[in-house]
Amino acid sequence: MGQTLTGLLTSVRAIAGRPGTPAQGRPGGGPDQALLAALRICGDHLSALAAAGPLTDARRTRLIASIGALTTACSTPGADAFDALLRTGQQALDSGGEAEARLALALADEATALRARSKGAWRLRGNALDALGRGEEAITAYERHLALQQNTAASRDVERRIATLRAAGDRIDEALTLFRETAGTRTEASGGGTEASGPGTETSGAGTEASGAAARLSRHLPAAEARAAFTDLVRLRTAEHGAGDPAVRRLAALYAEHRRLSDRDPVADPLLGGAEPIGVPGLRRLVAGRTVCLVADTPRTAEQEQRPGSPLAALIEGYDLVVRCDEARHTAPAARTDLHACTLRGDTPWKGPRWDRRAGTRLVFGDPLPYWRLALRGRLVPGAQDRVGDATLRRPLHDPALLGEEAGAGPASTAYTVLRLLDFLGTPARVDLIGFEGPAALSPREREWVGTRTANTDDTAVRITLR
Repeated sequence: MGQTLTGLLTSVRAIAGRPGTPAQGRPGGGPDQALLAALRICGDHLSALAAAGPLTDARRTRLIASIGALTTACSTPGADAFDALLRTGQQALDSGGEAEARLALALADEATALRARSKGAWRLRGNALDALGRGEEAITAYERHLALQQNTAASRDVERRIATLRAAGDRIDEALTLFRETAGTRTEASGGGTEASGPGTETSGAGTEASGAAARLSRHLPAAEARAAFTDLVRLRTAEHGAGDPAVRRLAALYAEHRRLSDRDPVADPLLGGAEPIGVPGLRRLVAGRTVCLVADTPRTAEQEQRPGSPLAALIEGYDLVVRCDEARHTAPAARTDLHACTLRGDTPWKGPRWDRRAGTRLVFGDPLPYWRLALRGRLVPGAQDRVGDATLRRPLHDPALLGEEAGAGPASTAYTVLRLLDFLGTPARVDLIGFEGPAALSPREREWVGTRTANTDDTAVRITLR
C-alpha cells in the first residue's frame, strides 16, 4: 500500500500542484479550479497518511481508492468528476475520525462552489459539520439541502436531524435563562450587596466559577466544548446549592436531555441496544453507488479469507460493503462485516444466541411483530452495531409496501431475502455472491432468480445485475 499511496500522491500533485501553489488552468478545458483545489486537499491528506506509517485501517484504504477514482475522473475528458468528488467526501465521513471529517468538509466546500444548487453537496456539508460537532452550521447546510430536495420521503432523516440539533441547542438556551433568573433572584434575596458571602450567594467561589461556566456555554460552540461547559455549570451549581434545590434539579434535567439529544436522535428505540434505527430510505442511501458482496459462511471460504495474502481476502476487502448472513459457524469473529442479516426461525426466536459479532448495520427479518420485538430486545448486544433495521424492513418479501410476494412460496434463505431487498432498492453499483455453492447453495427457486440476473461468473464470485 505504501508504494500505491506514493504513486497516487504523485498523480495528484501532477494534476493539482503542490500545497501553496496556485492551480494552473489546464489547456483544452481541463478540470475546474474548485476540482483542482479539491485534489490539492486530497493530496495534503494523502501526505499525512503516508507520514503516519503503514495503513492497517480498511476504511482508510477505501478512502484512498476513492481519491484515486477522483484523480482519474479529473484527468479523463468527459468523466463526471463532480460525482466522484461527492463520493470521496462521503467515504471520508464513513472512515471516521476528525481529520477525515475535516477532509469531507473541505471537499463539500469545493462541491458547493462548483454547484451551488447541488442537494448532495449541501447534504455532505451538513453531515461533515455535524460530525465535527458544529451543529448550528450543520442546520444551515441541511436547510439548504432541504430547499433543493423535492423528494419528501428522502427529506425525513434530514428534518429529524435538524429537529434534534435545534432541541439540543434549546436545552442550552433554557439552562442559561434559568441560570440568569436564579442568579438574579438570589442576589436580590441576599440584599444585592457585595459583602455577603458563603454558599448561598452568587459571590461565593462556586458562584463565581459557575458564572464563568455560564459565560462559556453557548449553543454555537462545537459540541465537545458545549458539553464540557454544561458539565461544569451543573457540577458547580450542585456544589453551591445542593442537589435538592429545585433550580439545580431542573438544570440537571436539561443537562441530561442535552446529552441524550447529542448522543442520538430522539426517536431512537431503547430496545435497539443504543443503535440508530434505519428504514427503507436510510438503507437505500447506505447502499447507493456502492459495490456489495454477500459472502457465504463455508469452511472453504472462511479458510481462504483468513489466509494472509490470499486472492479471496483481497477480493472481499475491495468491496464497499461486505454482507454476511445468519449465525457464523466458520467465519472468523474479526472478519469484516458491514451488514449482518439474519432471519428469525422457530417457535421462540427470541431465545437464540445473541448477536455479538460487530457489524455496521444489522437487519433482522421476522414475523409476527411481537416476536420480532422480543428478539431484538433479547438478542441485540449494545455496541455491537451502529444501525438496526426498523420494523419496515422486517419482512421485505411479503410486505405490500416492498416486494409484496405471497407467503405460500415457502421459507426463503436470508441471502435471497437480502438480494431481493437490494434489487428492490435498486441503488448499489454492483452485487456479487461469493462462496454460495455446496452446503451454502441457494434453493432451486432462488438459483433461478439469480440466474436470470447473472452478468458474470468466475471461480470466486457470481455477479448479478439489478433491475
